[in-house]
Amino acid sequence: MARRRTTTRVTVDRERGVFMISVAAELADMHPQTLRMYEARGLIEPKRSPKGTRLYSQSDVDRLRRIQEMTNELGLNLAGVERVLVLEEQLERATRRLEALERRSREMREEMEQEIDRVRRSFKAELVPYRASTELVRARDAPGRHRIAVEHVRRSTGAGAVSGGGSGAPAAADGAAGGAPDSARPPA
Repeated sequence: MARRRTTTRVTVDRERGVFMISVAAELADMHPQTLRMYEARGLIEPKRSPKGTRLYSQSDVDRLRRIQEMTNELGLNLAGVERVLVLEEQLERATRRLEALERRSREMREEMEQEIDRVRRSFKAELVPYRASTELVRARDAPGRHRIAVEHVRRSTGAGAVSGGGSGAPAAADGAAGGAPDSARPPA
């Protein structure tokens, strides 16, 4: 009778310390004493078990591999590796901050557009489109022209007496202000 094999897969957080120093050193392809030296320089900080045993996480092993790559393949010394790791951490923080700012900017833009739409809807009946133009149009040729009642003032040729108003200035009827000068008015 054939025995059936079962495989159990366990997922562990990348930051959780699960590897002892010998396993971590083997995974990173280095001697455990080198790993202790990196720890002494502050390049790596393993977790500790309740009894004080060093426990390395998958992130620690990846960092150890990165350190090995920089020293062996790129020829950096440990001071250079320290500086590169610090700069990489700063870049990662700046990238996260930029992403957060971009996300907030998008949210604020959406809020602003919603508010503008809300205001437009509330003023829709009150807003009138305006097209700026320097073109002169005669009043009678203007589209959608409206008639405004204007009281015509006649000047007499005599002693300066004016009929229709007492001030000599043209008067507008129905509360309309202003008026055209006599030269612009058609003769009565």
